[in-house]
Amino acid sequence: MKNDVKHPAKFSNSMMPIFAERLIGRQRVLDPMAGTCKLTEIRSFGYEGEIYCNEIEPEWAQLGEGKAIISEDDAANLHFADDFFDAICTSPTYGNRMADHHNAMDGSKRNTYRHVLGRPLTEANTGQMQWGDSYKENHIAIWLECRRVLKPEGIFILNISDHIRKGIVIPVSDWHKETVIGMGFELVEELKIATRRLRYGANHTKRIDHENVFVFRRPFLLRSSAISNTSR
Repeated sequence: MKNDVKHPAKFSNSMMPIFAERLIGRQRVLDPMAGTCKLTEIRSFGYEGEIYCNEIEPEWAQLGEGKAIISEDDAANLHFADDFFDAICTSPTYGNRMADHHNAMDGSKRNTYRHVLGRPLTEANTGQMQWGDSYKENHIAIWLECRRVLKPEGIFILNISDHIRKGIVIPVSDWHKETVIGMGFELVEELKIATRRLRYGANHTKRIDHENVFVFRRPFLLRSSAISNTSR
């Protein structure tokens, strides 16, 4: 396998101290959609616990070897026991044009998951899902799985951004926030972090100027109405 493969949507560098500050003192943290396992950089900011990186694409997963405990599960079907992690910290795909996965032949600049990896993505990879029902259904399944493996009183840090399609802002962040709250999590913190955005694609002159960080807590007792969430 290639050991120099890149990734088009790694965590922004500015996120690492923000994550570390909230994760220090937690024994085990999981990134269920880890990409190149960049979450391991929180060690530079004082995190001393165990870091688990789950990434479905082996080329990206191998980049975390020696830095994290690696798995290659479908994020909606993790092999970990219930209540195993003290924290989850992740950034899902955004359902934007980075999900394009046709084999472009026009010579234009592309920075998508499929084009950077150099092959079709694994079937369950949400990186090939445009914003819509399939994207929502798959992320509902992933967040329910995250809830299963997260301990009561554990924290769930979610880094997400909206995107622009045909000149209209798509409210991806609000959908994720409301969906996770609907599963019984409590929102304890919400941050807007200005970041440098990608400048490719049809809307390259129009970009959301920030990313959102939501910090949730899994209550010790979940509301009965939140046992199964299928909101869309």
